[in-house]
Amino acid sequence: MDFTLTEDQTMMRDSAIRMVANDIDPVMKAHDSKAPLPKEAMLSIYASLANLGITAPRLPLEAGGGLKMLDYGLMFEQLPPVVAISLLAHECTIARIFAESTEAQRERILPDLISGKKICCTGTTEPTAGSDPRAVRTTVKADTDGWIINGSKMWITNASICDTINVTCRDISDPKGPMRRVVAERSVSPFTSQNTESLGLQQGHLGELFFDNCKVPLDNALGESGDAARILTLTWNGNRPLVGLAAVHLAQKSLDAALEYAKNRKQFGKVIAGHQLIQANLADIEMYIVTARMTCYAALAAIDSGERANGLCALAKRYATTVCEKAVSLALHVHGAMGISEELGLERLFRDVRMLPIPDAANNILTLIQGRELTGISTFRDTLQDSGR
Repeated sequence: MDFTLTEDQTMMRDSAIRMVANDIDPVMKAHDSKAPLPKEAMLSIYASLANLGITAPRLPLEAGGGLKMLDYGLMFEQLPPVVAISLLAHECTIARIFAESTEAQRERILPDLISGKKICCTGTTEPTAGSDPRAVRTTVKADTDGWIINGSKMWITNASICDTINVTCRDISDPKGPMRRVVAERSVSPFTSQNTESLGLQQGHLGELFFDNCKVPLDNALGESGDAARILTLTWNGNRPLVGLAAVHLAQKSLDAALEYAKNRKQFGKVIAGHQLIQANLADIEMYIVTARMTCYAALAAIDSGERANGLCALAKRYATTVCEKAVSLALHVHGAMGISEELGLERLFRDVRMLPIPDAANNILTLIQGRELTGISTFRDTLQDSGR
């Protein structure tokens, strides 16, 4: 196995680094770090993401994508996690719409999303449907000239800024009540939303959505009724190591800060980098980063190879988010009292990394998915498939 990046991979990674420095960091720094970015700011960021070619990486080349998952991961890792998690919700929704739509639907819905002119998300999670997506209670029913959606969604990334949402509903037009995906476009089918205040990723747009007799055109229903759960699971595997790489990004930033501080801060007559316990902390931080990064890369490479990667992808996200949280915590210890100050921003890294075990299946659910892949025995009820958001 060759762990050396190819020339093309190096160029892709470095292009992402330059794009973040030139186009994304200035936008984020120009706004309150504790409040969601204005939509105008997010649209300027999405224009840059589109120029880099990562708004629809999982689509075929001829449809505007064509990236291998590992190559995408190399670029994704360079993004600030607020942007990375927003992009993940957006591009994953594009992939889900593409997978279930007709050519006419794709031509109508996707171009503005791929170009970054509009922002989208997926709405699955509800107050009573989190780890178990089959517990969805939001309903959709056929009307004479459209679909009527009623219900609410919560813990949805991009909720307050989305123009388009792919809603997972219970189709009550069918006596069996199967799940169905319906695309709601805010300009055509008005729905309301609100932000959810959270521990970290505070410049992001985690929130709730409300559908009150929301009327959607008939041709906005996707796929066959009952197919929604299968489409969800096809994208979760790729999402999980990507979330792990967002954690790696934060841990790497904490290591960079800890190294600089340790080489300049003096105690007991010498820089603290010369003390054994500080070196042990730094070494552990690097160990966590390297192992987490390689595990996530391995999971993405397995997807590219066509392997069944359910267990490895669950492992990658669970491991990376766990050890990178430890890495950021150790970096705070290296900084001592300065580590808990807002001045340095390490406390923000700590709050942000703590958010990442939750999306695309909480880590306890991932443990059970990994265990199922090891043993061939599911601990879920028979009708429950891989879960997450």
